[in-house]
Amino acid sequence: MTSQSPQPIPMLDLRAQYAALRKEIRAALDEVLESQQFILGRQVQALEEELARYCGARFAVGVASGTDALILGLHAAGVGPGDEVIVPPFSYIATADAVSLLGAKPAFADIRPETFNIDPGRIEARITPRTKAIVPVHLYGQAAEMDAIIELARRRGLRVIEDNAQAIGAKYRGRTTGSLGEMGCLSFFPTKNLGGYGDGGMILTGSEDLNQRLRSLRMHGTRAHKYISEEQGWNSRLDELQAAVLRLKLGHLEEWKAARQAHAARYTELLENIPGVTVPAVAAGCEHVYHQYTIRIAGSGPERDRVQKRLAERGMATTVYYPVPLHLQPMYASLGYKRGEMPEAERAASEVLSLPIYPELSRAQIERVAEALAAAMREVFSR
Repeated sequence: MTSQSPQPIPMLDLRAQYAALRKEIRAALDEVLESQQFILGRQVQALEEELARYCGARFAVGVASGTDALILGLHAAGVGPGDEVIVPPFSYIATADAVSLLGAKPAFADIRPETFNIDPGRIEARITPRTKAIVPVHLYGQAAEMDAIIELARRRGLRVIEDNAQAIGAKYRGRTTGSLGEMGCLSFFPTKNLGGYGDGGMILTGSEDLNQRLRSLRMHGTRAHKYISEEQGWNSRLDELQAAVLRLKLGHLEEWKAARQAHAARYTELLENIPGVTVPAVAAGCEHVYHQYTIRIAGSGPERDRVQKRLAERGMATTVYYPVPLHLQPMYASLGYKRGEMPEAERAASEVLSLPIYPELSRAQIERVAEALAAAMREVFSR
């Protein structure tokens, strides 16, 4: 009789989440189907109200994706052709691409190595007469240093728009991310901590004027009359089916956050004494929500890749978020950045490795990942 090999451990198991909520989700979808109202109806309005309350914002405006949230937010802040927007070089491409799609130019300011978030001390040197805004990213689920960023922006007359795609529910000095800047942008991509069953996004703001402007921009620039457009806008609307799913999931978000935090604590306990591994740091005054549990592997890139390969051979899924920093992406070659200009972002790109983390992950699975990582490290670094 042969023993079966242990099941592989994926980065994320959305099937497990669906299995626990199947009946409720199907009932919520059926309610929308019976209503035959699919765009900007009761579900979207209720979700906007509930998420504004959850995030500590006055208003929330549902849009078609997290990228659209950034684009519409930047446009509402006055960003356009010839302007510059300061962004971190270590993030998903959407952060900078939203700037470029408006005809503006991203200006990159390097990150802090401990948190992977933009370094406020490096922002001011990037400000020029053309700078219009700063977009801090709360990467992997931990807040950037918002007090310093907001104070600098106030002093230099800049707008602050948070990229909160990975950090819904995170806290910074007791306040919820997404409500700290002038606007905060959420993504409901299926892999996010609050994920839909397709694309979706939302913009948070405390401004009545911005709230009304964003609602106009998502509907082709219409305000008082459906068929009269007062300005150039977009077709970017969150649909009712996504809103119904997200409302249901929002009710579970706090328990899922607590599970992620407990899993992260267990990982850290198991991994912090493995030579060559650096576990995630949590900044003072921050509550991390662990969209990703991202470690560093000592070395210059090849070692990390070999460790990842060894883990894959043992059935452990891992991901590198992100292997090429934004200033070195081919699409930004024309900006003239050279390797070595953003040393912390470049070093992070060569060392980071994200391990499986999701609420349904079991303690036994975490221990298997930790054991496999320890073995992989010994194999790679004993050569």
